[in-house]
Amino acid sequence: MDICKTPENASKCSMNTMECFMVLSTQAQKISIATLCGLFGTLCVFENSLVLYLIFSSPGTRRKPSYLFISSLALADILASIIFVCSFINFHVFNETDFSKEMFLVQLGGVNTSFSASLCSLLLTALDRYISISRPSEYKLLMTRKRAWIALGVLWVTCAIIASLPVLGWNCCTLNSTCSELFPFVDESYLSSWICFVVVLLGCIIYAYSHVLWRAHQHVAYMEKHQVQVGKQNTRMRMDVMLAKTLVIVLTVLVLCWSPALVLMIYSIFARLSDHLRQVFAFCSTLCLLNSMVNPIIYALRSKELYSSLRTVFSRFRRQLKASEESPEAESTHKSSIIET
Repeated sequence: MDICKTPENASKCSMNTMECFMVLSTQAQKISIATLCGLFGTLCVFENSLVLYLIFSSPGTRRKPSYLFISSLALADILASIIFVCSFINFHVFNETDFSKEMFLVQLGGVNTSFSASLCSLLLTALDRYISISRPSEYKLLMTRKRAWIALGVLWVTCAIIASLPVLGWNCCTLNSTCSELFPFVDESYLSSWICFVVVLLGCIIYAYSHVLWRAHQHVAYMEKHQVQVGKQNTRMRMDVMLAKTLVIVLTVLVLCWSPALVLMIYSIFARLSDHLRQVFAFCSTLCLLNSMVNPIIYALRSKELYSSLRTVFSRFRRQLKASEESPEAESTHKSSIIET
């Protein structure tokens, strides 16, 4: 009987059983995973690095708490893409097992920390917008830069502590308990706790954005009903409609990217997974990376301030290229080429 299919193998911690978690059986599956991770990871690092540059290159944006939260989101997504792509491809594509249990749990903790910090940054962004629309007159008093930095510090420390628990001893090898079918050395009770943590985060994000969306809908309905100052109301209505569209995109992408992997994680706690379902989970995991790639487009580049900064950067780059083409060296080279001709 195959050791990977025996019920007792769920509680074994030998490095030999690492091969049981390498579920990609064909070369086509490995190439597909490598292509998806490479594409999503490269775009994710480029887009989020651009967002960080745009935010911190402008004094006006880097002082605002809302952009501090977007910066935290971009940083978390960069770390998530780098750690996830390197460890995921190394394990599932190249089938590397030449590392200790502690090293594997450290890599898994890095992925866990970065993805959790990404979700927590989304939550802080959602709460920031929730406060701005529910208590606009008190927003500047409630959301200061000091409080924003404190919130970010608590966020990252909490995510790092939760992610390091398996390395510190909450794993199935140390406790001699049942291991997860999806992650080597991970205790099922820890996986259940982490799933609850993520589900609570997602629920709070959805609640906050649903409230903002409802307030935007109320503003649109009010302005359509009481059209007194037409110009001002039309401008405000366009802003509310744009905000509503953005929030619909936010919630749709968030749910579509995270729900497949979470559903399979929850299912693995209550039932045994077939090899096919574990292969599906491997591909669904890349959707979390896709979410990190889409985040800067939704949260940052739809911002008027960052979009204008991006246009300024591109126009400056275009002027530099034009200046380099019209430099004396370029002209002399052009003239000498004409003479030679």
